[in-house]
Amino acid sequence: MFTTLVHVHVKPNHVTDFIEACRLNHLGSIQEEGNRRFDILQSADDPTQFVLYEAYVSAECAAAHKQTAHYAEWREKVANWMVEPREGYLYNGLFPEA
Repeated sequence: MFTTLVHVHVKPNHVTDFIEACRLNHLGSIQEEGNRRFDILQSADDPTQFVLYEAYVSAECAAAHKQTAHYAEWREKVANWMVEPREGYLYNGLFPEA
């Protein structure tokens, strides 16, 4: 499994907007071929900190996600709501097996 954890720090006045934009991106993403998980996590300690947990069966399916309309809309919409650029970290998912 090909997994990405995306860390995002959102400006306090855009937290609600960010959550809604992520909800819409999530709904599109879980319909994609090869998607296994697309979780949106908000820090319990700091509501401006988020992690997007994206798991696909392959790097190709993850790359295809970046070509979707819902991802492009999310990326454009949230760009100015971030305190700093988002950071993605790649992982090889071991368990559960894809």
